[in-house]
This record gives sequence, structure tokens and C-alpha cells, in this order.
Amino acid sequence: MKNGLILIAFIIICSGCSSDDSGYQPASLSLDIPEIFSNNIIPPVIPTDNPQTAEGVALGKKLFFDGILSSDGSKSCASCHSPQNAFSDNTPTSIGVAGVAGFRNSMPLFNLAWNYNERFTWTGRELSLERQIEGPVTNPIELQNNWEDVVERLQNDPEYPELFELAFNTSTISKDLITKAIAQFERTLISANSKFDQYSLGQASLTQQELNGLDIFLREDKGDCFHCHGNPNNPLWTDNDFHNNGLDATLTDLGLGAFTGDPNDNGKFKTPSLRNLAYTAPYMHDGRFATLDEVIDHYSEGLQNSPTIDPLMKKVAQGGVQLSPQEKADLKAFLLTLSDPSFLNNPDFQN
Repeated sequence: MKNGLILIAFIIICSGCSSDDSGYQPASLSLDIPEIFSNNIIPPVIPTDNPQTAEGVALGKKLFFDGILSSDGSKSCASCHSPQNAFSDNTPTSIGVAGVAGFRNSMPLFNLAWNYNERFTWTGRELSLERQIEGPVTNPIELQNNWEDVVERLQNDPEYPELFELAFNTSTISKDLITKAIAQFERTLISANSKFDQYSLGQASLTQQELNGLDIFLREDKGDCFHCHGNPNNPLWTDNDFHNNGLDATLTDLGLGAFTGDPNDNGKFKTPSLRNLAYTAPYMHDGRFATLDEVIDHYSEGLQNSPTIDPLMKKVAQGGVQLSPQEKADLKAFLLTLSDPSFLNNPDFQN
């Protein structure tokens, strides 16, 4: 009887042991914060319940590029967020598993840890990066899957349970841990090595045309772009807010208003960063503009008035800011200095 009790106690003690008790912990991994960011903006937002680790980022990267998340294995996150397009797409609206075009242009993914209002997607419907990752898996025109099948596939995979054990101290896979891993990888997608970044750090020069374009960008009586897209002191080049920028006179797509229920938000969409414009065409939430020239033309003479037009579109009555052909060319030259070719070729971000 005594020996039996000792044996039972031993089994209970052993069964209580886990990877947490072994002393193993994933290796903490700080984001590589660029000098241009540390000089100008506040630190990145990292959720306390999802700290960055080397193992978590590695797992998230593998999941990001793996078709296992889609119903037929044909699509991954990277299918619509390609590294060569600054983690965007080159079609007006992305094509999902069913071969049907969606309703939105694929937003580029970079500098996501500095999205301070924590509203993600063009319409702000998701309130964290982790939650944003949930939707595409079940969306019938994206990955067209369900989370139960995704979890089961990963659990039965010969590699993934061990990778989850390394990243989260458990081999029991869940939707929560999947989205946390992918979010960790996405937060490492930092772009801050454009020609303009180098100019701001005193490491490069701009041409006179590029400087003229910067002047147009910053002047309220010219381009008047800086209110929504920032300035050299805001190297994110976005306010991460939502605006009706005069695309349509009739608001059939409600944008932010569809999720807040506030009619004052109808027609508002998230301000995209101006970084990497050379790689992220087509432009706007629905990919309606094929070229950067078309975007500039829109703000110059194509603005459409509507009930929720942003007050920052001050010259909507005149159709726009009315730039000359030379001013348009100068503005475009400046905007292209915000592109970062090293971001596209960073081996840490490749499959």
C-alpha cells in the first residue's frame, strides 16, 4: 500500500511536468528599430500577451508562406501580400482560392507595430493585428477555410506541433497561437531605408526636382499632402487615420461607416503609407488607379464632393489643388524617394 502511494505520487509529479517546468523559454527578440524611427516617433506597440520571440517569428514566417491555411492548399498569406510588391499585390483586387476577385486592393504590410490606433484594414474593422489575421482564413473569397480544419491540419502535420512547442511552450495548436505567430512575423516587416531616409540621416542627397517635389508636398497652397501623409518628422508617412479623399460623389462603398454605423464615417478609408509606392501599384482601396500619375491627377483635378468629404480636401470645389504638369512631375519624383528596395530583398522576409 505504501509503495503504491509512492508510485501514484511519482506519477502525479511527473504528469505535472511540462516544457514550462523544464526552464525552457523562447528567445526574446526585440524589433530592429531604425534610427530614423527612434529619432522621430514613439516606440512600437507590442501586445503584452504576445511578446516577440525568435521562435515565434520563425513559426509565423513559415505559416505566412504556407498554403496549409487555405481550403485547397493553393493560397497563402503571401499570395496576396508578396514580398516583391512590398507585401501587397499587383492586381486591383486580390484573387482568392475560388479564383474570384475580392473587393479590396491588398494593403502593403510594413511598419505595422507603429499603427497606434490599432485599427487595421482599409475599413478599420479589426482592432488588433492578431484579429486582422483571423478574417482572411474564413473569408469565402480569400482563403475559404475554417479554423477547425486549419488547426486539425497543423496538429497532424509532422513539423508544426514541435514548432509551436518551441514558440509557445505547448504542442497543442489553436487559432489564438496561429494568429499570434503570424502577427509576430508581420511586426518584423520594417521598411526604413529609402533614399529619403538616407537623406534625412545625412547619408544621401536629393536632386533639385525631388526637393521641389518635397516643397510641393508640404505647402498648403500646392500639394497640401502632409496633413494625412505626414512629413519628414513622421517617417511613417501616414497618419493611420481614416478619410474620405474625394474618390466618389455617391458613396456606395461605406468604408469605415459600415463598421462603426456612424453615417459621418461613410466613404472613409485608411490612409496608406506613401512608402514603397514604386512597388505597390495599383492604388486606393479598390485599386482603381493603375499608376502614380493617376493618383496625382486625382488630387490635382479629380476630387469628387460628397456629404462626408474630408475638410482637408479644401479645394474640392475646384476639383483639386490644380498642379501644373511640372509640379506633378516634381511631386512624383519626391514620392518615389520614399521607396525602399532593400525591404523587398531582405532575406529575413523571403520564403
